[in-house]
Amino acid sequence: WRMASYAPNSGGVSAKDVDQQHLVTALAAFFKKSGKLKPNMEFADIMKLAKFKEMAPVDPDWFYIRCASMARHLYFRSPCGVGAFTKIYGGRKNNGTSPPHFLRSSHSVARKCLQALEGLKLVEQDQTGGRVLTGQGRRDLDRIAAQVHAAAKKLNPVPEF
Repeated sequence: WRMASYAPNSGGVSAKDVDQQHLVTALAAFFKKSGKLKPNMEFADIMKLAKFKEMAPVDPDWFYIRCASMARHLYFRSPCGVGAFTKIYGGRKNNGTSPPHFLRSSHSVARKCLQALEGLKLVEQDQTGGRVLTGQGRRDLDRIAAQVHAAAKKLNPVPEF
């Protein structure tokens, strides 16, 4: 069966209808342009995002991208806490000649991103633990998804048969 948002003439576009890479990039640009989301970390330009990483992120806007990615994840699956996000952004550590092992990402980065999203009133704490997206956060994601969908439709029009 098809949901109403997937129907071609329904008019409603949600975050599920657009490419995740384009949505996260657009949401990060929105966060940076608004000026309200500030990286509230010292050494944000030189810190690693996980123990298994060898270098700091190359992109100077990594904080906005991580916050946008976390907001998108909370859109689909919530509640999620700091521990869940450390597992999501975890990866494989290269131990040289020894076998690789999975390691979690930084708790501090996940916590600071969630706190920054709470400051924007996009995320709130759940009574059962973790964080959930607020109504305002859901509206913002849907609005940006509609803009991304319209831009993608303008670039690649679908031929009608």
